[in-house]
Amino acid sequence: MVEGKLKESLKHQHYGLVGNHSSVKVCSWARKSLYDEGFCYKQKFYGIRSHLCCQMTPSVGYCMNNCIYCWRTVEYSKKKFEPMDEPEQIYEDCIKAQRKLISGFKGEKKCSQQKWKEAQNPKHFAISLSGEPTMYPKLSELIKTIHNHDGTTFLVTNGMLPEVLEKLGKTELPTQLYLSLSVADEKDFSKIHRPMFSDGWERLNRSLDVLRKLKGKTRTTVRVTAIKGVNMKEPERWAELIRKAEPKFVEIKAYMHLGASRQFLKRENMPLHPEVREFALEVGKQLGYQLIDEKADSRVVLLMKEDSADRIMKFD
Repeated sequence: MVEGKLKESLKHQHYGLVGNHSSVKVCSWARKSLYDEGFCYKQKFYGIRSHLCCQMTPSVGYCMNNCIYCWRTVEYSKKKFEPMDEPEQIYEDCIKAQRKLISGFKGEKKCSQQKWKEAQNPKHFAISLSGEPTMYPKLSELIKTIHNHDGTTFLVTNGMLPEVLEKLGKTELPTQLYLSLSVADEKDFSKIHRPMFSDGWERLNRSLDVLRKLKGKTRTTVRVTAIKGVNMKEPERWAELIRKAEPKFVEIKAYMHLGASRQFLKRENMPLHPEVREFALEVGKQLGYQLIDEKADSRVVLLMKEDSADRIMKFD
């Protein structure tokens, strides 16, 4: 159950708490979209309409890593879901919480009333807000619940539970599966991720193997967090690691100097977009992927295999 200092911290950060272990939060891009002032890079890359996106998690406060670049609250991380909420209830309550969070926007003159009405029923669910979603024991059922309501799912994982990804492959896969990477070799793994598992590097590599096996069954993505002065080096090593997964997409995105990460990193560690672009081109050259899109204000670059870069199917 979300309580104590974690609950206080989340409320201070404008999270909408849902049940015993879930949460939603309206990201800045959803807000900008409602005001017709911009949209998320996922809309530009994949057609996901930002004002219809529900950024949520079934595992707020649960994670097995304490990454130095994470802006989320990690010092209160939990391990067991007691009590555990059911997927259908999480889905319904997340929508209610989203509606409550955006209720005040309607009165703003610059808010698009049409978008606000549409936003009452979010269609895209980014299961990535806080914590590690693969720790939630009924994740496959939650994904299926969202799909049964004609929603799409973007699941982001740190790869520490490859057996859960294997289970999803046999039950219900997300619409798009993200695996986060921030290191290219084992020597930097413990320093940057500070994992609870002693075999974290092996687990990550197993997850990369699982992604390769899921190729063609769902849209797979490796997302690299680029930290200036820390991991933007040795593009050939990055290519070697990413190649294990053979992902459809590779996103290379700048570390942002926000939240809890400010305890461990400096503002200078946040690369500018031209630096992210240059690094992405180097990785892409080694990997055989080409740059097919980018969004400078999000400091993110999208790479795709050279033989398939002209075949991106965008979501409605």
